[in-house]
Amino acid sequence: MSDWHDVREELRAFALGLPESHEAHPWGETVIKVNKKVFLFLGLEEQTEKWDPTFGVKLLSEAHGHALTVEGAQPSGYGLGRAGWVTVPFLSELPETEVLLDWVEESYRAIAPKRAVKQLDEAR
Repeated sequence: MSDWHDVREELRAFALGLPESHEAHPWGETVIKVNKKVFLFLGLEEQTEKWDPTFGVKLLSEAHGHALTVEGAQPSGYGLGRAGWVTVPFLSELPETEVLLDWVEESYRAIAPKRAVKQLDEAR
């Protein structure tokens, strides 16, 4: 997938397919939540002069270090980086989409209540 909009939409659709997930738009940005907690930051839908498109996930495994190898990726702001959150630019050369979906799922598992993770595991 070459267009960042396509990648963003694939991440969004995957995240919304996870148990108990829903979309919200605080601050005018798109986030995907489970149990009122964000597990995927998708930012704005369009690039602006002041904003390059990014996504944010919480990674607690070796995936954290892998995500930080993407050009322009960095620990998320507002202190979230200390808790494992990584902000990744869509306009960089990204790993395969399957890897990105694994990151979204890892973030979900880190945030979701046990009952939702169990539901996910049972569905697979």
